[in-house]
Amino acid sequence: MEIILLGIYSFFVWLIFIKLKLLPWTTPWKVGVAIFPVVAIACLLLLLNIFAPTTADVRVVNYVVPIVSQVRGRVIEVKVDNNRPVKKGDVLFRIDPTPYQNEVHSLEAKLASDEAKVGADRQRMSEAQAKLTDAQSSEKELHEQLNQTIGDIGKISASLELARKRVVQNTELVAAGAGNRFDLEQAQTNVAELTAQLAASRAAEQQVRAKLDGRVGGDLATVAQVKAQIATARANVMESEAAVNTTRAQLETAKWDLSQTTVLAPGNGTMVNVMLRPGFFVAGMPFNEVMTFVDNEYQIFALFNQNELHQVDKGNEVEITLDTWPGRVIKGHVDSIIWAQGQGQIEASGDLPKTTFVPPPGRFPVKVVVDEKDKDVFMAAGARGAAAIYTEHLTLVHIIRKVLLRVASYLDYIIIKHSIHLGH
Repeated sequence: MEIILLGIYSFFVWLIFIKLKLLPWTTPWKVGVAIFPVVAIACLLLLLNIFAPTTADVRVVNYVVPIVSQVRGRVIEVKVDNNRPVKKGDVLFRIDPTPYQNEVHSLEAKLASDEAKVGADRQRMSEAQAKLTDAQSSEKELHEQLNQTIGDIGKISASLELARKRVVQNTELVAAGAGNRFDLEQAQTNVAELTAQLAASRAAEQQVRAKLDGRVGGDLATVAQVKAQIATARANVMESEAAVNTTRAQLETAKWDLSQTTVLAPGNGTMVNVMLRPGFFVAGMPFNEVMTFVDNEYQIFALFNQNELHQVDKGNEVEITLDTWPGRVIKGHVDSIIWAQGQGQIEASGDLPKTTFVPPPGRFPVKVVVDEKDKDVFMAAGARGAAAIYTEHLTLVHIIRKVLLRVASYLDYIIIKHSIHLGH
């Protein structure tokens, strides 16, 4: 850059003092001509480095994804070639799906059996709940029977008392010769029948009371028994449903494993390091990389010295030149400054921080986002270049930086290599 400015300055000095002789070429002018470019270039460089900083260390970084099989098995088909573009969802390779398909079929059959068992257990629980309704209604019936039996006992007792009085009366009449012997026998028969009915009613009352008094946990024995059946049926249903859920989860896992026997491209990009061939056995381990995917999406970082960034803000205009595109200026803007680097980190340990080695002054990366019109420009992973940031201050000097950046970009057309001499 300095050589170009000195060349332009020398041309104008020659034109003014030598060619056109507009000014005399005297000693004072010679001294002034020699001092002026030094001071001017020094001031210009200081201003440019502050308000339009530049760097020759621009890096294009692409996302790289190691392709690892999620399941183990024998590779039966490889659908991609090395260093070939792929689209998201394209098939990369396939693994023998037979054992995983068999596992899916086995779990589907087990799931059907478990679901059938759930249905049977629910049916048994429904039947037990129906029995509970009947058992609870039987308690009401027992109370009604008890009330009816008590009422019958009262009636029979009254009738029996009356029948006994008639026996006494008829006995007295027969003894006095005024009564009928048949009436006395009939009264005695009624007393016997009513006595038997009263005994039967009291026995029935005892039976009903025994049923009502035979309780478990406050419920009738029959109700408690049915509730126990319901609890058992409910526990069986819960156990069966848990088995169904477990089998269903196992089936989903088996289906996922089956789907992973076909490995797909994670995005749009290029496949590299494709050494996989049919017959290879993949182990399904995270460190067993079988090929590498380089995403088309990229990030651009420009590394600047620390004291060049104090005027840089988010959104500032950025121009980038890459060695792979001589003469091409790519427009962008500052996304962010990554104010962190390894020198600012001390790992927690029992040792004292090492200070015997002083690293050179670090530089901070500036993340650059390319503008929409240049989004389609191909940028190779690892491409290098230069960049300039144009701050919002002293915009008059920006034109100089832009000219110099473009001149340097066109110089990338010049390829210089060392000569190679072949000897016999």
